[in-house]
Amino acid sequence: MCSWFYGPGAAGLFGGGILMMLPMLLFWGLILWGGIVLVRKLSQRKQDVRPLATTGAALDILKERYAKGEISRDEYESMKKDIE
Repeated sequence: MCSWFYGPGAAGLFGGGILMMLPMLLFWGLILWGGIVLVRKLSQRKQDVRPLATTGAALDILKERYAKGEISRDEYESMKKDIE
């Protein structure tokens, strides 16, 4: 007696190995994708890290923010007085 899944040569309805390969390919694809995401996150983190604060670092950051246009001149002067 022959069934749909175990036909001639055990290939059956879906060609036998195809159904076995899909979960394996999905598993290894997810492993590869996870590795790529992890490497990207770790490399981004290294670029975003600022050096530890040193003497005058607050004033340097304030000057940088003013140069970028994030704060106005009045805010700059006010914050500069607070720092000094």
